[in-house]
Amino acid sequence: MLFNAHLLQKHSWPQLTHALARSEALAGVSVALVMVPQAVAYAQLAGMPLVTGLYACLLPALLAVLFGSANRLSVGPAALTCVLISASLNGLATPGSAEWVSLAVWLALLSGAMQLALGLGGYGWLLNLISAPVLMGFTQAAALLIMGSQVPALLGVAHLQEVWQLNALPLWPSLFGVGSLCALLLLRAVKPHWPGVMLVVGVTSVLSAVWGYAQHGAVVGDLPSGLPAGYWPDWPGFETLGHLWVPAMVIALVSFLETASSARIECQRDSKRWDDNRELVGQGLAKLASAFSGSFATSTSFSRSALMLYAGAQSAWAVVFSVACVLITLLFLMPSLAFVPKAVLSATVIVAVMNLFQPRQFLALWRISRAETITAGLTFAITLLNAPSIYWGVLAGVLMTLAHFLYQRLHPRIIEIGLHEDGSLRDRHLWQLPPLAPDLFALRMDAELDFAAASEFERAVLTHVSDHPDVRHVCLFAHTINRIDATGVDTMRKLEALLQERNITLHISGIKLPVETVLLRAGCLTPREGLRLYRTDAQAVQALQQQAVKGKSI
Repeated sequence: MLFNAHLLQKHSWPQLTHALARSEALAGVSVALVMVPQAVAYAQLAGMPLVTGLYACLLPALLAVLFGSANRLSVGPAALTCVLISASLNGLATPGSAEWVSLAVWLALLSGAMQLALGLGGYGWLLNLISAPVLMGFTQAAALLIMGSQVPALLGVAHLQEVWQLNALPLWPSLFGVGSLCALLLLRAVKPHWPGVMLVVGVTSVLSAVWGYAQHGAVVGDLPSGLPAGYWPDWPGFETLGHLWVPAMVIALVSFLETASSARIECQRDSKRWDDNRELVGQGLAKLASAFSGSFATSTSFSRSALMLYAGAQSAWAVVFSVACVLITLLFLMPSLAFVPKAVLSATVIVAVMNLFQPRQFLALWRISRAETITAGLTFAITLLNAPSIYWGVLAGVLMTLAHFLYQRLHPRIIEIGLHEDGSLRDRHLWQLPPLAPDLFALRMDAELDFAAASEFERAVLTHVSDHPDVRHVCLFAHTINRIDATGVDTMRKLEALLQERNITLHISGIKLPVETVLLRAGCLTPREGLRLYRTDAQAVQALQQQAVKGKSI
C-alpha cells in the first residue's frame, strides 16, 4: 500500500480549468472515435465476444494512467497482443466460447501478474532481452499473419482457401469489405487527421441497416449494454495452465515493448524520466483489471497514443475523457453498433496493422548490422512457419540474441595500437600505422576484463609475444576497461608473472580507479622493476617515444 501511494503521489494532475477541460476533451474524443471501433475489431481478432473489447478500454486504461510513468497512453486492445491471444488459444477451445473466454482471462491474469511482479521487484531491465531486431522481425511476420487472417472475413467467406474461388465469393460482404478497405486507405492518404475509422464504420452501419445487409452477410449484432460484471475464470487444470505459461510470458514481453515505445516518446517530449518499473506496475494492473472484467490482455496502442499527443493532450485528463466516451457508448450507444458488417471490422484491422509491415526496415538494418539482420530475418521466418503458435518466433529471437551477445562478450575487440597523424591512437593494422616504438607490443581491449573476455585477452598477449621473440615491452592502454572480476585479476597476475619471467616490461596506461583498486587489493601492480604505470595515454606515448628516439631501452 505504501508503494502504491508513493506511485500515486508522483503524478501531477493539473486543476481542470475550462480551457484545459476543452482541450483535454477534444483530445479524448479524438482518440475515442478511433478506439471504439478498433476495440470491437480487435476483440474479433482475439476471438473474444466483441463487447469485451470495450471492457478492456475502461478500468485498465485508468489504472495504467494512475500507476504508470507516462500518463497519456491509450491502453486497451492492441493488434499484436490480440493476435498472440488468438494464436495461444488455438486448438485449446473454440473462439468466442465460454471456455475460450476463460482461457483468455487466464492469459491476462498470468501476463499481468508477471508484469506486476517484475515492476514491484525492480526487474524492468529483464525486458531488454527482446532486442529491437527481434521485435521488428516478429512484428513484420505478425502483421502479415494478421492481415491474412482477416481476408476471409473481409470477403465474407469462412476459410482462406475459398478466397481463390472468385465466382463463389458473396457479393455484399465483398463489396462492403473491399469498399471499406479502399475508403480507409483513401482517407488516410487524403485526410489523415480525420477519424476515418469512425466515419467508415458509421456510414457502413447506416447503409447496412437501410439495405438489409444482415440478410447477406454477418453483422456485429446486438451487444449487451452496461458496465462489465465481475468475472472469475473457471480453473482450467494444471495441464492446460501449463500450456499458457510460455504464451503469457511472450504477451507480457511484447505488450510491454509496445508500451515502452510510446512511453519513451511521451516522456522525451515532456523532458521527464521514463520509469520502466512503474510502467510495468501500471500495465500489469491494467491486465489484471481487464481479466476481472471478463476481457483479455491489454497493451498500449502506438497509433492511438500518437493521436493522443497530436490532438493536444496535456495530462491524464485526456485519457479520462476518452474512457468517458467508451462508458457512454457502453451505456447508451451499443444499439448503433448492431448493424456494422463484420467485413468492415476486418477492413479496420487490416488498415491498422498495415503500418506494422515495413520490409524496408530489413534493408536499413542490413546497413547497420548484418548479424542482427539475420536474427531479425530468422525471427520473421520462424514466426511465420510456426503459425499459429507465433510466440515461438519471439523466443527463438531472444535465444539468438543472447547467443550473439555471448559470442561478442567471449570474443572482445583487441587491437594493436599505433599513433595516427591526427594524434589519436588507432588500430595499427587497419590504418597501416608504424608501431609506437621498437620491440613494443601496444594493445587495447574494448571490453571488461572479466570471465568472458579474460581468456581471449591472455591469448592475444601470449600469442603475440610467442610470435615476436624480439618484443621486450608490452603496453596495455587500459582506459577502455571499466570493470574487472576475479577471473580478470587471476589473468593479470599470470601475465605479470609470465612477462617478468621473460624479462618483458609491462606498461599500463590510463587504468581506471575501480579496476586499479581491485588489482591492488589482490596484490597486483605492486611497484617493482619491469612494471610501469602511466596516468594518461599521452604520458605513456611520450615516455615510450622519447626512449625510442634516444635509442635506449624503454
